[in-house]
Amino acid sequence: PRIMTTEEMARAVMFLASDEATFINGMDLDVTGGQLA
Repeated sequence: PRIMTTEEMARAVMFLASDEATFINGMDLDVTGGQLA
């Protein structure tokens, strides 16, 4: 495993702010790179 980059975190944030995520609500999205899987 490795520590995520700021660019990878920004991509997750941008996805949640985009129209592609209109049906995501009331959820926690763990952006961990699989480290907690």
